[in-house]
Amino acid sequence: MTAPVSDLATLLATMEPTLNPGVYVYASVPLGTDLGGLPLVASFREAEGLTVIAAEADAARAGLTVLFRAAWITLTVHSDLQAVGLTAAFARALGDAGISCNVMAAAFHDHLFVPVDSAQPALDALRRLQRQSAQR
Repeated sequence: MTAPVSDLATLLATMEPTLNPGVYVYASVPLGTDLGGLPLVASFREAEGLTVIAAEADAARAGLTVLFRAAWITLTVHSDLQAVGLTAAFARALGDAGISCNVMAAAFHDHLFVPVDSAQPALDALRRLQRQSAQR
């Protein structure tokens, strides 16, 4: 296992964005809903309900109402949960490219969910940010 990286310059220069195969969706269900073993990518409990992220096919089989269809990009650098500036930097790069992004920070990596049709432009923007950061 690698050590978490907190230095912003290193994070940006080594973030290595990778597109996960498939289409993923956001949905929301009432708290306490039995998801019947639905394999989730992630979930988050809010007062209004449980937000879930799942593979599109799995969500369709479960009859979930789709709120957002997304491509899933993982920044493969082991980012420290206390690192400062990474989210702001990639959000700016994606925003400058006109791409919306929903972020899920996990223990080892940051995961970005962008509109399905924006997957390649998002990868291009992130790789451009990485190249520019590596040249500094």
